[in-house]
Amino acid sequence: MNVNYTELIKKIKGSSVPKPLSGTLSGHAAGEPFDKHVYNEIKKQLPKNTFRQYEYLNDLYSKNAKTIGFEARQALFNSPTVLFLLSRGKNATDKWSVENPFDEKQNDTADILVVKDNFYEIIDIKTRNLSKSAQAPNIISAYKLAQVCAKMLDNGAGDDSQFDNFTINYFEIDWELEKEKLICKDAHFVNLFKCNPDNLYINWAAAMQLQFHVCDLDQEFKGNMEDWAKAYLKHFVTQAKKRANDMIAKFVKPFEKYIN
Repeated sequence: MNVNYTELIKKIKGSSVPKPLSGTLSGHAAGEPFDKHVYNEIKKQLPKNTFRQYEYLNDLYSKNAKTIGFEARQALFNSPTVLFLLSRGKNATDKWSVENPFDEKQNDTADILVVKDNFYEIIDIKTRNLSKSAQAPNIISAYKLAQVCAKMLDNGAGDDSQFDNFTINYFEIDWELEKEKLICKDAHFVNLFKCNPDNLYINWAAAMQLQFHVCDLDQEFKGNMEDWAKAYLKHFVTQAKKRANDMIAKFVKPFEKYIN
């Protein structure tokens, strides 16, 4: 990893952002100002290597302006896994031009992307209102993460190993409202690939999202990235089979007698 998270936490704790003008203190409205604040602090650490995801794509394609079309632009990525996580769809990529660059999308995998020495540090910012007891937020699609793990394993051998060229980190800001300002009371950092996959909760009813508070995520996994990918896929398949069996028992079995 390239970001100094110990230093980042020191900078962020005790800092503040203005209360959103909309008056709402939930979700994206509260999170966005802190997201930009963290981005600016990381940018101070690594000014030439820190991007928003869309900024990185625009920069990559601009530097390779003669490379046209979806497939050619896909080849600009040296990692199928990173390509899967960061690239836009075929239609949007085909239409990209210097005059028609990408804008930020709320569903981008990375809120912040640090790229240095062909290593991609994907950072997602989460915020938590300490004055409310809230359900753990959506983190990432469990299915998407399963696809990531499969791509890592498919491309994991030899000089082009997918196990050591990227990581996914989460940074949580715990805040309280004081005099029209949101004050950061605490901050937490975790690496997704250092948690125990068996402890990850999949909310199947919420678009198959993994859900956790960053401050609660364990960092106890001792294996390497290949071990983690295999352990996660085992967890995902086990949970998916249980979900499928439960669905059949509840929504199929009681009604089969009426159609046989």
